[in-house]
Amino acid sequence: MAAGSHSFDDELVGLFELSQDAFCIAGFDGYLKHANPAFPRSLGYTLEQLLALPFAEHIHPDDRESVEAALSELAAGNPVVGFQCRHICADRSVRWFEWSTSSRPEAGVMYGAGRDVTERHTATKELSALRHVATLAAEGVVPTDLFAVVAEEVARVVDIPIVTVVRYELDNRLTVCATFPKELKLFPAGSRLSLDGTTLSTLVRDRSAAVRIEDYSQLDGEIAAAVRGAGARSTVGVPIVVAGRLWGSMAAWSLAPEPLPDDTAARLARFTELLATAIANAESHEALARLAEQQTALRRIATLVARSTPPSEVFAAVAEEMARCLGTTDAEVFRYDPDGAAVVVAAYIAPGARGLTVGERLTLEGDSAAARVLRTGRPARMDSYEYETADGTIADRTRELGPRSRAGAPIIVDAHVWGVALVGTSGLEPLPSDIEGRIAEFADLVATAIANTATREELLASRARIVAAADDARRRIERNLHDGAQQRLVALGLELRAAEACVPDELQPLKERIAGLVTIVTGVSAEVQEISRGLHPAILSRVGLAPALRTLARRCTVPVDLDLHVDQRLPDTVEVGAYYIVAEALTNAAKHARASVVEVCAEATNSHLRLEIRDDGIGGAAPGNGSGLTGLVDRVAALGGTITIQSQPGSGTSLLVGIPVESD
Repeated sequence: MAAGSHSFDDELVGLFELSQDAFCIAGFDGYLKHANPAFPRSLGYTLEQLLALPFAEHIHPDDRESVEAALSELAAGNPVVGFQCRHICADRSVRWFEWSTSSRPEAGVMYGAGRDVTERHTATKELSALRHVATLAAEGVVPTDLFAVVAEEVARVVDIPIVTVVRYELDNRLTVCATFPKELKLFPAGSRLSLDGTTLSTLVRDRSAAVRIEDYSQLDGEIAAAVRGAGARSTVGVPIVVAGRLWGSMAAWSLAPEPLPDDTAARLARFTELLATAIANAESHEALARLAEQQTALRRIATLVARSTPPSEVFAAVAEEMARCLGTTDAEVFRYDPDGAAVVVAAYIAPGARGLTVGERLTLEGDSAAARVLRTGRPARMDSYEYETADGTIADRTRELGPRSRAGAPIIVDAHVWGVALVGTSGLEPLPSDIEGRIAEFADLVATAIANTATREELLASRARIVAAADDARRRIERNLHDGAQQRLVALGLELRAAEACVPDELQPLKERIAGLVTIVTGVSAEVQEISRGLHPAILSRVGLAPALRTLARRCTVPVDLDLHVDQRLPDTVEVGAYYIVAEALTNAAKHARASVVEVCAEATNSHLRLEIRDDGIGGAAPGNGSGLTGLVDRVAALGGTITIQSQPGSGTSLLVGIPVESD
């Protein structure tokens, strides 16, 4: 060739030298014969250093066996394509190479073209790890287990020796949720650490962004001191944001003097996104389960309220349901008294826990959750660290019971703060952020129970007043009829008889007319007497209930079997009520039931009067159907009693009545 011209071999050598991929020629003696600049450069060696070493020296120990197998194939003259192995760099880091090789066994040489696939291999490994975490999250693995898996996967994939996952708490502390390796004593899972001072976790919380720290020598705080003591150097932390709120952070820690790679934060963030999704899903599932449980509990209490259960029983049920549904160790219902004290009217204490007891009376001076609710009329809370320095009897009592956080919601009755529903949890763990709203739902039911009781008492008192007024009116009308109209009718009858006697026989027609008037007046007098007797039987006032019931039985047009055990006088309202109940029942049996016999049983004790009235009529009677039973129900209710009516068609009618004797 002419001088200055280039051969084809020269061009190949130029390409060999310029290629970014690794090219090499090696002998079966275990040494490289030649390599292009890209190969030693990617491993951090000079070409001379690389050629001076047996090539097995820079093969990762875990891959040497597979490399020996590939060399055997090449020695047999078989090419090996797509073979991957790890090479150890001069700085002891590791790079992955994918090789395509061939050989000339007769010449004792091998040829290789290699490509650095470290990034692809890392991306594949990271994708596999992310897929693993995503699968666990989709399967609903509880976050506590998922935290440990994520910490391990991050350490393995990102090649970081120490990984921690922490949750931020409301009391300026963090809780370590997971640490890898698990046996690391630096920050074991479950540890609670103060966020005071300048630390990685504090900076991530304050900035809600990724943070890197390379030097802890001048930093203060509990965490910084622990990091220095463990010999950690380079650290990177990224936030864990769940549903738009900062939940916690993930941190990577290195003990080596070299800083962590620049892309560490971005790689950690890919895992925190999955972790945040898993936490949100778990919280949603937990919230739904919690809501379902709470709604069931609220329905149980609402049923008690609807049944007019005494408030004391409702209070006790509320305290127990609150503690169970809200996951607290104790719960109470307080009543505020006018003198500025709070009285425990219901309390629930979990087994093995300590708490307030029913009847305790505590003053509200100083600071406490109960005092805050009374002052503001709104839900309030106090965490355990606040009680450490608070004053007042409730704060003193709380410290006596041990560290705990408390939250409460007001019980509003008639626009006034009647009391407070409270829950507490022992230990330093703060209560959930939404707990006040959940307590408020129970407090509303307590308020309804109190208002219902007051309304029911007012209704009963109103009914009693109406019935008493009606009975008084009946008594006055009966007395007026007896002393007025009836006496005048009797006098008129006597005058007519006298006039009749004065009429001579020859005026017989006139005499007969006067006699007819006497008969009419006598009939009217008898009707007035019957009306008077129905309005308020005089016999009831004179001799009591039992004789009055016997009189009713004699007058009834249907045979009546009496079984009376009333040997003492009862309060007037009870006797009058019982008399009219029996009278109405007998009237119904005679007019509507087509009964052949009625049984009346009455039994009086020191506390109750029990009436039972049965007939063998056609049945089908019900309040509101014009049977007169509605008035009976109202009268019994006004007396604070109970009435049960059974009247199936064709099976007769029975009334069972209980009236408290003390109701007078």
